[in-house]
Amino acid sequence: MRLYDYFRSSAAYRVRIALNLKGVAPGERTYVHLRMGNQRAQDYLALNPQGLVPALALDDGRVLTQSLAIIEYLDETHPKSPLLPADAEGRARVRGIALQIACDIHPLDNLRVLNYLIGTLGVSREQKDGWYRYWIDVGFEALEKSLARDAATGTYCHGDAPTLADVCLVPQMANARRFSIDLSPYPTLRRIEAACNALPAFADAAPAKQPDAE
Repeated sequence: MRLYDYFRSSAAYRVRIALNLKGVAPGERTYVHLRMGNQRAQDYLALNPQGLVPALALDDGRVLTQSLAIIEYLDETHPKSPLLPADAEGRARVRGIALQIACDIHPLDNLRVLNYLIGTLGVSREQKDGWYRYWIDVGFEALEKSLARDAATGTYCHGDAPTLADVCLVPQMANARRFSIDLSPYPTLRRIEAACNALPAFADAAPAKQPDAE
């Protein structure tokens, strides 16, 4: 397998965590520098017309895109250390948490959205940062409430083993820290993040530890 990666991409960060939890190392990694526009190169667009990372090229030539789809593929093909619970209700809960982050928080603060705000709409950097903080706080406030009051929350987002929900949470928390967002109102999220980052699978996937880190 070849992983198309970028150290600062939270979506790629999710896949790195999942690969580590599964004990699966991609045969090769190709680094797609998003800030330099490598994702718009014709050879990469031929591979992934969306021009996003991550992408996972399989040995048979197929290319998988979208981090959650890639992670569920890894979970199905490498069942050790499952990232989804065995019961239907548990799976729905974990997927709900993951989608709350991956669909309702992350896209609003993605690099291409922030670039559009500045480059096309002409907002100031202060306004752009305010946009980022607003949507992080809206999302994290709801997530904190739902996790704090649910008995299914354990050491991690769901019980006492990391799941797809944690794989999504940790990169989003890292992004919030990068923008110096006050995370003190979210003690449950911070506790879960700390538990995750104590595991080598999460720690080794951190952006600063990647070969292309700047």
